[in-house]
This record gives sequence, C-alpha cells and structure tokens, in this order.
Amino acid sequence: MSNLPRFTLRISKNLLQKVKSMAEYNGRSKNKEIEIAVKRQIRDFETLHGTIEIIEDSED
Repeated sequence: MSNLPRFTLRISKNLLQKVKSMAEYNGRSKNKEIEIAVKRQIRDFETLHGTIEIIEDSED
C-alpha cells in the first residue's frame, strides 16, 4: 500500500465514465488519469500566475 495521502473525490457518473474511457484508452487507472489531469492544470495555472509556494502543513 502506498504512503501517499488519500483524497476522496465526488464527481458525477457521467464525468467518471469519461475519465474511465480516457484511462482505458491511455492504459492507465482512473486514479492516474485524474492525477495527470490535475498536474496539467497546475502546470498551466503556474505558467500564467507563477509558481505556487508549498508550505508544509501537518493537517493536509
């Protein structure tokens, strides 16, 4: 089991089915497909607005 933090995501059935289709097409799990999408969104955000400073917090 991974030591990575867990995060519950609530999304519509339609959106989850689309993620599943994309994941299958790309040979990935739904979790990995969502992780890649989030990374791309963060990259695009930081390109426009600058790097997001990470402050270590034991609560997250």
